[in-house]
Amino acid sequence: MALKIEVLKSGDMAPVLADLARLRIEVFRAFPYLYDGDLAYEQGYLDRFSRAEGAVIVVARDGARVVGASTGAPLAEVEADFAEPFKARGAAVADIFYCAESVLLPDYRGRGLGHAFFDHREAQARALGKGISTFCSVIRPPDHPARPEGYRPLDGFWRKRGYAPLEGATVSFDWKDIGDAAETTKRLQVWSRRLD
Repeated sequence: MALKIEVLKSGDMAPVLADLARLRIEVFRAFPYLYDGDLAYEQGYLDRFSRAEGAVIVVARDGARVVGASTGAPLAEVEADFAEPFKARGAAVADIFYCAESVLLPDYRGRGLGHAFFDHREAQARALGKGISTFCSVIRPPDHPARPEGYRPLDGFWRKRGYAPLEGATVSFDWKDIGDAAETTKRLQVWSRRLD
């Protein structure tokens, strides 16, 4: 069956939020996230996200089944910590669009869906008049014990899309790693690009 992409805006997201929560928990268990997901947290997070003005969810379906999704919203509408590196540089937060998660089941990778996720989020950013697109990636040490053999980060893919790490710009976020008893603070690298 052919894969289908669907773009949902604020107000139309409710039917896919449970699928997105499930995907986030499943996909983010893998390295580098190692996220020990909690459905109650996911539901609260996604409920807040779905009410953000200008937000978008790009959904990938195989038939009726949601196999991937990607989200984005104006930076001013998301967690305030993500805006701090830009504020510190004097950038106008109102000009920036934040590409949040992209979650895709392993069997569906390598089919161009990652590009489609970025294409649609960047189109939403442009439609809102934003000049910069940004996202964050988890920083894990190269010798992390959970790093799989042959693991390749997505840096090359992101660079081909025109993104680059913002020098010295990181944010911190807490979550519980698989096997841990409590949340710990993780550092995330900020990436950005100008939108043409």
